[in-house]
Amino acid sequence: MFMGEFQHSIDDKGRLIIPAKFRELLGSSFVITRGLDQCLFVYPMQEWSILEQKLKSLPLMKSDARAFTRFFFSGATECEWDKQGRVNLPGNLRQYAKLDKECVVLGVSNRVEIWSKDTWEAYFQQSEGAFNEIAEKLVDFNFEL
Repeated sequence: MFMGEFQHSIDDKGRLIIPAKFRELLGSSFVITRGLDQCLFVYPMQEWSILEQKLKSLPLMKSDARAFTRFFFSGATECEWDKQGRVNLPGNLRQYAKLDKECVVLGVSNRVEIWSKDTWEAYFQQSEGAFNEIAEKLVDFNFEL
């Protein structure tokens, strides 16, 4: 399971160091794609395969399903580590997530998320105030803390 929050920087060549404990769980090859809320999602190959099967099962006749599948797969790229434990983030993904220099790398259960520091801070500040309300809505999904 991925968990925790880490601050890192992207170098001039678009490379980012991912925390060692995340690298170990991601394995030697993994997938990075556009995520929700303007961040990047990083999946180990096994989790990516599970997600791929779920997305394949969406009804092709539904425009929302086609749009989401296109969005998700068109931004996906298989990546590997360099010898220093860095990943080279493709330009289109850096642009999507507004990744320039300072980043936040989050462990979120079955995936890693990469956020620009500014976007993460704004999101966290907005969500922090609504945390109790969000928790109350989760009861509808038979979920309690």
